[in-house]
Amino acid sequence: MEAITKSLHFLQPDPQTGAISTPIYQTSTFVQQAPGVNQGFDYSRSNNPTRQALEDLAAHLEGGHSGYAFGSGLAAVDAVIKLLSAGDEIIAVDDIYGGSFRCFTHIYKKFGINVKYVDTTSVENVADAISPATKLVWLETPTNPTLKISDIQKICKVAHAKNCLVVVDNTFASPVLQQPIKLGADLIIHSATKYLGGHSDLIAGLVICKNQELGEKIKFIQNATGAVLGPQDSWLVIRGIETLHLRVNAQADSAYEIAHWLQAHPQVDLVYYPGLENHPNHDIAKEQQSKFGSIISFSLKEDKEELAVDVVQKTKLFKLAESLGGIKSLLCVPALMTHKSTPRETRLNAGIKDSLIRLSVGTEATQDLIHDLDQALAATFKSKIKQTEEELAV
Repeated sequence: MEAITKSLHFLQPDPQTGAISTPIYQTSTFVQQAPGVNQGFDYSRSNNPTRQALEDLAAHLEGGHSGYAFGSGLAAVDAVIKLLSAGDEIIAVDDIYGGSFRCFTHIYKKFGINVKYVDTTSVENVADAISPATKLVWLETPTNPTLKISDIQKICKVAHAKNCLVVVDNTFASPVLQQPIKLGADLIIHSATKYLGGHSDLIAGLVICKNQELGEKIKFIQNATGAVLGPQDSWLVIRGIETLHLRVNAQADSAYEIAHWLQAHPQVDLVYYPGLENHPNHDIAKEQQSKFGSIISFSLKEDKEELAVDVVQKTKLFKLAESLGGIKSLLCVPALMTHKSTPRETRLNAGIKDSLIRLSVGTEATQDLIHDLDQALAATFKSKIKQTEEELAV
């Protein structure tokens, strides 16, 4: 049986009513037969049937032991960091999501948790960076926003040899395209706001654990700190997952065409997309992903923020907004938006140029999206040429 069929039928109809849609248990508490005697639920912070259905489904999708749903992707990030203690160290991908960077730097650094940022596209870099204090290797693959690819399987072998856990933020690929636990990862993080929800209508996060021991630890943190996902949003993520395979595959096919079109555009400098054969990590992506995803980043030949801003304000179908992974195409300027909290020098060293534009390809017709980008780039550089001519005339 194929994955799409298994995921659609993993959650069975409600045994009490036959409802084919998972019920929303909009309740804070549950009646008990006697103190401590209940039907598996006592208080919705500790557990809720709708949230549990999502958590079980997420674990199934990723091939993990157990899953836990949080109020946001960053709440999921926070829960994983809470596995550590003062004096512990994280080895993290160098162009990590700005929100994770902010959490590491401004919150957990003062509690004595150190982070080393390395280019994890090189397994040797990871091996060299690991010290006796290292407890966790933190990967994003593909990364946000430069789409670097890390070899999950090889890094897991290196990390496990040094008794380190490996967490993979699998938001960009989704379990449709990549399953890190099957490649050796211990923990998976998702911003379920993105592809899993898929409709830009909720905020949610997930942690999927490889084994029971890690599952019990994350469950304790979830219950003790309370950043749980509510039943309504849990149901929305479940609904989104029902079309996940259809959406992600269609979006990836469209992005593949758009990336090749961008590569030939005269005003575009670099195109960051692992599906391009000249991408430095193309072979690894081809090996560990079934497709290359639907996020594309590109920089302009004239590397200026103001030009990037002009382009993103001229698109009509691509909407200027934070986030990604929804059915409607979005775009942003990472230097001014998603990675604004990252120091400019750090950002540039990670390859996030001033003019970098990140695209999240939706489910619109591919040629319509190409036309939209074409007219925006043409309008920007036409006005740029006109401005230059006026300046020269003066």
